[in-house]
Amino acid sequence: MDHLEITTLSSKGQIVIPGTIREELSIETGSKFAVLTDGDNILLKKIDTPKVNDFKDLIKKSRALVKNLGIDKTEIAKVIKNVRKTKSNN
Repeated sequence: MDHLEITTLSSKGQIVIPGTIREELSIETGSKFAVLTDGDNILLKKIDTPKVNDFKDLIKKSRALVKNLGIDKTEIAKVIKNVRKTKSNN
């Protein structure tokens, strides 16, 4: 994994991530990155966005948990209302 590659900054502030690194990290067109600096170094951290099915699975698991705990919709609505009320008072 440790290899050095050289790239150049364009007049538009763009850099090319060399193909060998893109392949190794499965970076594709449209990939998102967090860009961090400590004043001397620049770090690009690939951000993997969750898939819609991941959210659907999470919702399914949450509903099953709520059902198993015997919590109904009115209780959830009361909790949400109280949290919103508390936040608006801060």
